[in-house]
Amino acid sequence: MSLPAPHLDDRRFQDLVDDAKRLVQQRCPEWTDHNVSDPGVTLIETFATMVDQLLYRLNRVPDRHYVKFLELIGVRLFPPTAARAGVTFWLSAPQPHTVRIPADTEVATLRTEAEEAIAFTTVAELEIPPAGVTELGAALAGGGVHLHEETVKGESGFLCFDRRPRTDDALLVGLSQAVPACVVVLRFECQIEGVGVDPADPPIVWEAWDGEAWARCELEDDGTGGFNQDGDVVLHVPAGHAASIIGRRRAGWLRCRVVPSRRGQPGYTDSPRIDRVAAYTIGGTTDVVHAEVVRAELLGRSEQVPGQRFALQRRPVVPAEEPLVLEVVGDAAGNGSLEEWERVDHFADSGPEDRHFVLDEVVGELQLGPAVRQPDGALRQYGTVPAKGALLRVRGYRTGGGKRGNVARRAIQVLKSSVPYVARVENRRPAAGGVDGEDIENAKLRGPILLNTRDRAVTARDYEQLALQAAPEITRVRCVAADDPGVVRVLVAPAVQGDRLGRLRHDQLVPSDETLERIAGYLDERRLIGAHVLVGPPGYLGLTVVATLRPRPRTDPEELEQAALEALYRYFNPLTGGPDGSGWPFGRPAIAGEVHAVLQRVRGTELVEEARLFAANPATGWRGDEVQRLDLDPHQLVLSYEHRVRVERP
Repeated sequence: MSLPAPHLDDRRFQDLVDDAKRLVQQRCPEWTDHNVSDPGVTLIETFATMVDQLLYRLNRVPDRHYVKFLELIGVRLFPPTAARAGVTFWLSAPQPHTVRIPADTEVATLRTEAEEAIAFTTVAELEIPPAGVTELGAALAGGGVHLHEETVKGESGFLCFDRRPRTDDALLVGLSQAVPACVVVLRFECQIEGVGVDPADPPIVWEAWDGEAWARCELEDDGTGGFNQDGDVVLHVPAGHAASIIGRRRAGWLRCRVVPSRRGQPGYTDSPRIDRVAAYTIGGTTDVVHAEVVRAELLGRSEQVPGQRFALQRRPVVPAEEPLVLEVVGDAAGNGSLEEWERVDHFADSGPEDRHFVLDEVVGELQLGPAVRQPDGALRQYGTVPAKGALLRVRGYRTGGGKRGNVARRAIQVLKSSVPYVARVENRRPAAGGVDGEDIENAKLRGPILLNTRDRAVTARDYEQLALQAAPEITRVRCVAADDPGVVRVLVAPAVQGDRLGRLRHDQLVPSDETLERIAGYLDERRLIGAHVLVGPPGYLGLTVVATLRPRPRTDPEELEQAALEALYRYFNPLTGGPDGSGWPFGRPAIAGEVHAVLQRVRGTELVEEARLFAANPATGWRGDEVQRLDLDPHQLVLSYEHRVRVERP
């Protein structure tokens, strides 16, 4: 079976005749006889027959020609993007000196019989400095900071909150220095006086001062039960932690703050008493990407001819934080200094002296500026050409990427590079952002859209297409008008994968700040004058299904439960769910009848005994009352949140 040829123009003979007659009515109103007997109509039909034959030949242009037409208008395949994750490097023991994790350190997933290991590389150097406790104090909600030097010296303890703790009372811990992005262990000696709370769920949060505000710390473990016993508190300090002055004392400040109790969560009736606190760093977290870094790759020597091309050894090239830089070193005789050349999207604005080059990430090919002959016969050089014999090399680039890098949490466990004092590594959250490169079929669809937008944002569709060009790692885009005149909102959702059941967390669906800034900058250069562009994630309304199923005979209840949960998470998915599997439509309500239909289609289901629908807040965990119809705002997406399925036992 041959490949279907694209229809570049789908008009036929009668369409051409009708179009010509409409133009006659507009431009020659005195011509009123449009019957087939009129000689003028005969001429129209004659020309329509000739044009119809031309269109037939045009529509028989093979795919190769169509691709060449796309190249002429500047269509290039989108390269893959690399998945990113935060990886924690755990030390074997506290160290008296700073441990450095170099940039480009390689970590990977476990290799199995069925799957190859997936490698990741650290983005920047990570420093894990030693730290101890130099200050202790309490900050009461009514105001004022009370420092307790005697506790630091081990002489006596103190109440870390008010005698009857109130919201925003806080325990202050000052470290000897700031420990950004590090894992800190706080070892407490406490007396059992913080009564009233559930030791497994105390109403407290840990925060770190970043120089401007208190940022939330991630709690790894609390062995004190809310300061009710001796134990360790393990904290992941945010990357912005900085040394600052509180109570006239400079330190790397942390605090434990009392927060309002949730429904059913008991609060403190008496303040805990702290007798002694010690601290040390035991690890650190840094970002890794699913890509291999290539440094100082030699491309060859210049022939001093326009348009010369050089192939990279590795492809495809995935986007990185730092732009790719071409270095040109000397000439054939070895004279001259190192010159840095800048990458541009095209040579249209390049002058004869500009050190510019373009790069095709998918093919892995670098091209220098061409020379174009002008109508008067002169040659115009777009971008300068290196001297003959000059050595060309690329400072560094990343290669790899793809959705294969979207691994699950704690999947990265192998340290491939040798780093002293590091015992193990792990990613506490799933990797996200990996997208496969664009295929030719999608590029064919994008070509006419590119002609329509012409690299400027006017309509909502223009904003959406340009946002996809700026960040291929996003999968859902919607452009809406904001409440303020002249303000345009662009809602974007990243391409992420769920766990084995298909569950997605709310924080996974929030694009990174780097992605949002890149899209905003790209659109800002192409917007209309007077338009203000706001880029952010869409709103998500949580949905919880509680269902009871009756299985068919000889059906395993546990397997049916897992299959039913997978079906619910797959259908009520903001990225890949919905009726057509392309993502939940913006603003489309969720109806209880759909739940019955989804569950009834699950293999092994005899009857859906009950299916209840609840609204939920995926960010806070709040869950509302039962509803039959869950209405969404026009620019919201539905997000599955903790479905519950019970299968009746035979």
